[in-house]
Amino acid sequence: MAKGPHRAALDTDLRRIIELLVVDAALEIRHRDHALTGNWKDYRDCHVKPDLVLIYRLIEADRLVLVRLGSHSELDL
Repeated sequence: MAKGPHRAALDTDLRRIIELLVVDAALEIRHRDHALTGNWKDYRDCHVKPDLVLIYRLIEADRLVLVRLGSHSELDL
């Protein structure tokens, strides 16, 4: 997680996204939620912030797996 003055805002944004994903609700367009391809074909990503990406996977209707969180360059996307 982030450190410093932006941590609370980041924690709030990330928590809200996770809450929506858990109930399979649509994210706001600004989060640019989309399916990935290639080696990540069973996964999705969404933007917590413009260059902070969450990679996750929904398994059936009852399991959400949070896989990675980082910038595009950190995640090699």
